[in-house]
Amino acid sequence: MRMPTAIKLHKASKLLELEYDGHSYSLSAEFLRVHSPSAEVQGHGKPILQVGKLGVGLQGLEPAGNYALKLCFDDGHDSGLFTWDYLYQLAIRHDELWTDYLAQLAAAGKSRDPNESVIKLLL
Repeated sequence: MRMPTAIKLHKASKLLELEYDGHSYSLSAEFLRVHSPSAEVQGHGKPILQVGKLGVGLQGLEPAGNYALKLCFDDGHDSGLFTWDYLYQLAIRHDELWTDYLAQLAAAGKSRDPNESVIKLLL
């Protein structure tokens, strides 16, 4: 189990900062929201693409026993328990996971912006 040595929530910049062995990782609330381990996001073996989460923030966080954090997002989502191991994987694989997410959005013709709809025209 990789437990962070420090956890800082930066509400104004919408970042969760995690420190592991002197290395600091900043994860945006949007990144965490679209990678929530909840059934709402992960589905039952088939992840559900999260769209329109640009600008989502973190209202707070709470420990869940000694094994996880419960993150409370300002869009009302608070059902995912982020285990220490899962948070560590998100931190060290951030760039790869974010690139994959953006590619999935593009392939689906969807947007990060909740005020934008993407329409593909077939010519």
